[in-house]
Order: sequence, then C-alpha cells, then structure tokens
Amino acid sequence: MGAHTSCQRLSKEDLDFLARNTHYEEDTISEWYRGFRKDCPDGKLTPNDFMKIYSQWFPMGRTSHFCNHVFRTFDTDRNGFIDFKEFLFAIDVTSCGTPEQKLAWAFRLYDVDGNGSIDMREMTQMVKSIYTMMGLTKELVEHHETAWDKAKEIFIRMDKNEDGKVTREEFIQTCLSNLGLFEILTPNVCNYLGSFDTEPNK
Repeated sequence: MGAHTSCQRLSKEDLDFLARNTHYEEDTISEWYRGFRKDCPDGKLTPNDFMKIYSQWFPMGRTSHFCNHVFRTFDTDRNGFIDFKEFLFAIDVTSCGTPEQKLAWAFRLYDVDGNGSIDMREMTQMVKSIYTMMGLTKELVEHHETAWDKAKEIFIRMDKNEDGKVTREEFIQTCLSNLGLFEILTPNVCNYLGSFDTEPNK
C-alpha cells in the first residue's frame, strides 16, 4: 500500500497493539495506515471500494460474489465496513499466518451462514464464485464439469464421517494433507489488497 502524503497517524496505543498482535513492525504498520487513509479518508473501507480493488486484478472475471464473501470475513464486527484494525488483522493472517491460521480464516469464508460447518450448498457457492472470479468457467465446460461437480469432489474428500457437513477440523486437516487443496482454498488476499495505490497493469 502506498505511503504518500497524509497527515493521518495512528495513536501510540493502537500502534503498540497492532505491533504486538501482528507480524508487522511499527514502521510498516504506519506505512499501511497512511495508504489506507489515503484511499479511505474516513477510515472506512466499503463493500464497493473493496470490490473495485479486486476487480483491478481480475479483469476477465466477475468478482462481486467472491468479494462479498471475503468482505464478510474481514468485517468481523459486522458493521458494514472494514476499519484499519480489521483490515490489518485479515491481511496479517492471510499473508503471514501459519497454515492452520490461514485455513481457519478460509473455513470462515466457506462457512457462509456462520453455523460452524460447511454444507454442499455453501461449498458449491464458493467454488462457483472462485471459478467465476478467476475467469475459469470455460475450463470447467471444456472438461464437461460444473461448479457443483468440482465442489462435490472437494466435499466428499473433506467429509470424513459422511454426515453431510464439513467441520472446521475436517476442513483444516484435509487441506493440511493436500497441498493442492490448500492452495486453492486459501487465497492470499494480500496479493490483491496489499497495494491500494498500485495499478496491476503498470
């Protein structure tokens, strides 16, 4: 994120708190904050602004559905916008977290209704949104597959006890033992949100 002209500063208390609870040094946090406030002068990252950022990186796909789900996991207090603390914590987990932490975040992404488990409908919804965002729906057609087919394949692999739902533990353990699934299901959001001021095509 760019750190150009801005008079906005984090309080010492907030800076200390974020430095203690993330992998970032104080200078780096301050740089992130200046860029965040430049792009969000009121300190609030809205769903529309969030979607605009993602759209820059996926011009061939449609990002709205996936963005809505990522936004949901970032907006932890569910007040309709992402503040700087929520933003930095989410970026920290998805880019610097342990595999288990990244997967715990990804589980929240797939657990759309927040009931503590993932059902087949939720898995299909998320797989479809990812393929649409990446512009890969044509690839599915060429392989005579649908998002439901791909989701079912993943779901069966995860649902160890075949009870029709995937728990947090099942999700994490399956992904930890399968690098391919881990990479598909734990998008590094920092790749797309790590530089609000950087145009991807420059």
